[in-house]
Amino acid sequence: MKTLPIASALALALAAPAAFADRDRVQVRLTGFQEVPAVSTVASGTLEVDIHRDGQGFDWVLSYSGLQGSVQQAHIHFAQKSVNGAIVVWLCGTGVPPAPLAGPAGTATCPASGTVSGTALNANVGPGSATQQLTAGEATAIEEVIAAIRAGVAYGNVHTTISPGGEIRGQFGRNRGRGHDDDHGHHQH
Repeated sequence: MKTLPIASALALALAAPAAFADRDRVQVRLTGFQEVPAVSTVASGTLEVDIHRDGQGFDWVLSYSGLQGSVQQAHIHFAQKSVNGAIVVWLCGTGVPPAPLAGPAGTATCPASGTVSGTALNANVGPGSATQQLTAGEATAIEEVIAAIRAGVAYGNVHTTISPGGEIRGQFGRNRGRGHDDDHGHHQH
């Protein structure tokens, strides 16, 4: 009987969207236009996050070029589009620890231009914000950061000397599928 394979195929097709709902990898484009307030800059970048299958961390790769100021630091922040939020994961910093721009021990050094990468685990979350109820030291902090990335309420940005609030930013988009580029069509040329 041929209806069983068709029914099986239909069941798989209906289940597929749920399987892709928990994407493993997302990439965002960073531009000055996404900063709050917006920044007019020729700089651009990308931030890719590859979430571990166990949900207990993620690998990340940050690339940027054309910064008009000297890079100071880069982070993932917790906030929705058009809002500035607390730092939840340091990506890179400058200076010698314990200088505020260096980040916590073990933070990568930001290149003037180029690529930096690392892994974020629960121990890397912080400082966060008590008022936003996502802070360092919580047993589930990394899971909360991953949930924020998937929900589109997190962003990556690169801070510079002439734009200390951030010269380029990329807002993670709502979960739209595995490997999707979540730049929301914001391009700067």
